[in-house]
Amino acid sequence: MDFLQTAPQLVHPYRNDRTLLALLDRVIPAERRPALDADLDALGDYARFAWERARRSTPRTPVLTRWDAWGRRVDRIELTAAWQEGPDLTTRHAILAAGHAPHEHARLEQFARVYLYHLASEFYTCPLAMTDGAIAALKASGNQVLIDRALPHFLSRDPATFWLSGQWMTETAGGSDVGRTGTVARQGQDGQWRLHGRKWFSSAVVGEAALALARPEGGGDGAAALALFYVETMAGGMRRPELSIDRLKDKLGTRELPTAEIHLEGLPAWPLGGLAHGVRQVAPMLNVTRTWNAVCAVASMARALALACDYAARRECFGRTLIEQPLHAQTLADMRAEFEGAFALAFEVVQLLGCVEQGRAAPHEAALLRLLTPLAKLWTGKAAVALCSEALECFGGAGYIEDTGLPQLLRDAQVYAIWEGTTNVLALDSLRALGEGLDALRTAIGEWVAGSHEPEMVAPIQAAFDTVQRQAQAPGNQREQLEASARGLAITLARCAAAALLARQSTFARERGDMRPGAALRRFVAHGLDRLAAADPADTRLLL
Repeated sequence: MDFLQTAPQLVHPYRNDRTLLALLDRVIPAERRPALDADLDALGDYARFAWERARRSTPRTPVLTRWDAWGRRVDRIELTAAWQEGPDLTTRHAILAAGHAPHEHARLEQFARVYLYHLASEFYTCPLAMTDGAIAALKASGNQVLIDRALPHFLSRDPATFWLSGQWMTETAGGSDVGRTGTVARQGQDGQWRLHGRKWFSSAVVGEAALALARPEGGGDGAAALALFYVETMAGGMRRPELSIDRLKDKLGTRELPTAEIHLEGLPAWPLGGLAHGVRQVAPMLNVTRTWNAVCAVASMARALALACDYAARRECFGRTLIEQPLHAQTLADMRAEFEGAFALAFEVVQLLGCVEQGRAAPHEAALLRLLTPLAKLWTGKAAVALCSEALECFGGAGYIEDTGLPQLLRDAQVYAIWEGTTNVLALDSLRALGEGLDALRTAIGEWVAGSHEPEMVAPIQAAFDTVQRQAQAPGNQREQLEASARGLAITLARCAAAALLARQSTFARERGDMRPGAALRRFVAHGLDRLAAADPADTRLLL
């Protein structure tokens, strides 16, 4: 009889996620759990349904139709089934609205939903992140007219009135260097602003609104002369004629997500605030979207690990299942420890974001959020790629075969290190946050490890942190030297924070008889926290 391998099965992503359940048990009050659990259970059910549907189906990608049969420009995008289901699921389970509820656990309850929905949504969470960021930018602007216009749609619990918002920043001149933006805003005699230009990498092009950077005509050069504008893309159920879609991007991953190149030819627009310093108005949006990026990266890690563990319990070779093979078990345990560290840091940023937004933050926590947000985004982005790659190896040759659904995990994971700032961009951003951030992080680490049942784990955390502080504050340290070491500094700080957070969870769990988080802490610290490396600038020049 021919030997047939058993495909991995996706266990229920909520009921079987010990890490998420432990976090919710520690933080969420018992009286809030029934309503939250109902949504999370339903999203876990949908995740399993979506995984099984994808295994039975031919992969689909969005299709752009520019013209109808009679020559009319329509720019219609046909979406995948998961994307068509997105508005209903988002509004039914409050995936956006939950984060803006008036209670202290709003952001944690929201991102628990995001974490479970993300993979099943086929990255519909990308425009949800952009929309959440737009909400933050609009609130921060204080522009009550636009707030009253847009937020009831963005936070709607009715799919018929729900809107998505895009984020239109990137142009052909580059991504992070927004000072080279060429899109121009012109004000007509009627007082209406209109945008003219090309946006080269436009998220949520299927959305009903967007925030876009543009240069008010005559406003001068450079980033300081840019303004942030709100636009709407639809009129009477049709795409506005002043917005044309040139093409959809052909990407390595996230292929179900329609990312577009667009032209703006007089699209009506409204400034959020003043007609300069629009990049500053983007900052509240970035804190939110980078948090989404970190949580979604961790969700990909969780999915890859769940499938690899399930397969290891099914696959037999050399007379034993893979999970009984010492080296394979060691590999999975190593992956688990790295995942738990990444999860701890991402969800700590989630909780800090909620505290700061609701005015409940301790004095040091605003500075802590400013530092941990880029740290969490950059580290989880790289960690997701590494873990998903390792997970594919756990399946042998099957991990390289597209119709298993496994290679997509790795292709999609690559985006986390690129979207919302590359690793280098985020490392340099974290340098700018070190001033108040280092002291804030030292305070936080002290709180997280207080009373730890693993005192031998505390010393390595403090030692690695001290090493970073010495290097960052070394007398005579040249800016170029500091920038060259920014990656190592950032990743070391991220790992220190993650280890301290694991120590806090271990203390909580051990008091309830659960020894597993302590094992995750010990394994994570054993992998090393210090990622600093001395580099001679002369050698760098020689190697280029």
